[in-house]
Amino acid sequence: MYRLYTRPNTGGFVVEAALALAGVPFDQIDVPKSASLDQAFLDISPLNQVPVLILPDGNSMTESAAICILLAERHPEAALAPAVSSPARADFLRWMTFMSSVIYSADLRFFYAHRYTADPGGVEAVKQAAISEMDRGLAILDAALEGRDWLVGDRLSLADIYLVMLVAWHPEIEKVPSAWENIERLWAMLREHQVMRKLNASHAMWPA
Repeated sequence: MYRLYTRPNTGGFVVEAALALAGVPFDQIDVPKSASLDQAFLDISPLNQVPVLILPDGNSMTESAAICILLAERHPEAALAPAVSSPARADFLRWMTFMSSVIYSADLRFFYAHRYTADPGGVEAVKQAAISEMDRGLAILDAALEGRDWLVGDRLSLADIYLVMLVAWHPEIEKVPSAWENIERLWAMLREHQVMRKLNASHAMWPA
């Protein structure tokens, strides 16, 4: 059985969604946010971050995008991503990596700006640069959604859920509908999805 270490309003959101959509049982361990270091947790998450997924064989896996890709591969019957043989698989891998490396990393720079500068007076500049990077990435994804219902393929995939999770973390969330109309359209659909509604009740990612 899988075991997921997570906490509300983190990247655990998309991993919980993946497990729920796959219909596989898992144990969930909520990890409180703490400045103190727990060596047992560091052994499975060297950066002291959630989510961490313990696989049935006992190995641990971090990085939400990588976890999602693995779960899609292990549970193809759930269609969490385009099939490996599908032309859309390349787009799935591309956008999952893009979102992780560009937008997710910009989120971290915004919310943990003090980690990204040695100058205490430079924190605000780090935050503003992070927002600009988020906006640049979201504009690219919004363009990719033009004329499409879903980011990849012809049905919902984990790439769509990953995208709306990142959008929900935008520090200027009120500008999403006018700045990125295609992303807002996707997000509106997912706000009504049964699994997303249930997860949002515990994660409070967006107003109910």
